Amino acid sequence: MGHATGPGTSDGHGRKCLLGPSRGIVNDVGRRPGGVPALRLRHRIVHRGKARRDDDHRPRERRDDRARGPGERPRRAVTGADGGAGAGNEAGSGRADVGVPATRRALLAALADGPASGPALADRLGVSRAAVWNHVEALREAGVAVESTGDGYAVADVSGYSGEAIALGLAAPFAVDYHDSVGSTNDRARELADAGADDVAVVADEQTASRGRLDREWVSPPGGVWLSVLCRPDAPPAHAPAYTLAMAVAVARACREAGVDARIKWPNDVLVPDDGDAEAARGGRKLCGILTEMEGEADRVSRLVVGVAERGEPVDRRLLVQRVLEAFDGLRGDLRDAVSAWTELSDTVGRRVRVETPDRVVEGAAVRVEFPGALVVDTGDGEVRVTAGDCEHLRPVDG
Repeated sequence: MGHATGPGTSDGHGRKCLLGPSRGIVNDVGRRPGGVPALRLRHRIVHRGKARRDDDHRPRERRDDRARGPGERPRRAVTGADGGAGAGNEAGSGRADVGVPATRRALLAALADGPASGPALADRLGVSRAAVWNHVEALREAGVAVESTGDGYAVADVSGYSGEAIALGLAAPFAVDYHDSVGSTNDRARELADAGADDVAVVADEQTASRGRLDREWVSPPGGVWLSVLCRPDAPPAHAPAYTLAMAVAVARACREAGVDARIKWPNDVLVPDDGDAEAARGGRKLCGILTEMEGEADRVSRLVVGVAERGEPVDRRLLVQRVLEAFDGLRGDLRDAVSAWTELSDTVGRRVRVETPDRVVEGAAVRVEFPGALVVDTGDGEVRVTAGDCEHLRPVDG
């Protein structure tokens, strides 16, 4: 996606809407069809066996919070609760404190409640007034416009795309690990998982070594939304496909909040109307797909990384990421409800489809999706269940 459109409009609940009042969303050729730009997510479930515990995935050194020079890339890394590099976080043990420093997250939470004086913030955060000022300056450098008013500090606007900007007002328990540039957000998420992290959203403006389905190269230039969510669900490996469906629903809901009639093609593609016509969503333009990677034992998921990759034209990237994270957080708590929500948004169920698998081609009516994510196809000779992992390609054949 392109750069943020600005402050946006209110949704009636004191929150900003995804789109600004005048710019809308522009598609790849500069038209405004009422849809969103091409958005791509990738999907794959990889059983990697036991989690690695080697020296290749140790916490990185913590970068300082000074303003970056021209062209300098941030390297947010694993930090201990006291801000020390990797404090108490040997690979595979405990929970790493990553992304925006804890004190700054607390400051963001305080400012989200409204204006607050320096002394009140110092007391609430348990730091000196000088430390409050330093953190306020860091927020300003990260694109959060903090003003000094008669009532104290107050957030006037958020124009930047950074970990601090995304964390401000985020109603989900994910730490935000932001990078201007990273090799792969999924690889970074796995690195953090090896350091003990949990519930982390790795966000980047650019990926330099990303990959898509079947390990194909994926171009991830600056200005896009590249996101991977790391979590440690209390679930068996067989339930992993449901997290892919949950993320697809989260993206579709975020797009619908922006006024786009997004639909989902099994198992992981989000579609939007080609010409702003809701009916065109059936077989419309592909918006996204999802790449999910899992590591675990026979009966338990050790870690799950759900990757989101998006590129296109201007929208408020910060708010889009927030809405996706918030929706995914709500859906992962009840995966059966997530599958039901997926069905309600499905562009596949009710259509005649052709599914190519490594062993055969299945053609017939897509009648339903069963938990945790298998597509049931009525071939006329009976029902066939196809898992997402076996699907190499699906296309509608009913026009």
